[in-house]
Amino acid sequence: MWLNILIVLGTFVFMEGFAWFTHKYIMHGPMWNWHESHHVHHKGWWETNDLFGIIFGATATVLIIVGSEWESFRWLMYVGIGVTLYGIAYFVFHDIIVHRRIKIKFKTTSRYLNRIIWAHYMHHKVHQRDGAEAFGFLYAPKKYDKQKMKEK
Repeated sequence: MWLNILIVLGTFVFMEGFAWFTHKYIMHGPMWNWHESHHVHHKGWWETNDLFGIIFGATATVLIIVGSEWESFRWLMYVGIGVTLYGIAYFVFHDIIVHRRIKIKFKTTSRYLNRIIWAHYMHHKVHQRDGAEAFGFLYAPKKYDKQKMKEK
């Protein structure tokens, strides 16, 4: 049981690094034609960028199914659960809290949440493929503390 919990938690943590790498080098690289829809204003609820979420969701689903069907690959189920939990955290933070794609009232005094929200706003100052910063989703360096940014 503890190993399974470690696999889920380790996968969740790994996904932040994987998401950072994918965001910086894939989404702002060869797949910019999809991701650009997220950096420009548009009408409607759908962005071509949402296809990335479908790909990650389908991958997690396959991992869970394979892991639950074959005993020797059971560990893949826990990897899939970790990917799924990261996807949920990403969706809540990125799509609901930061971009308000689902309209809710939300205000925070949490330094952590304010830092990652501010870092994401800094990322969106750039509307092109090149020149962006802060590619993480659930982690941002302390330099993005809102108070420190205002002092600069």
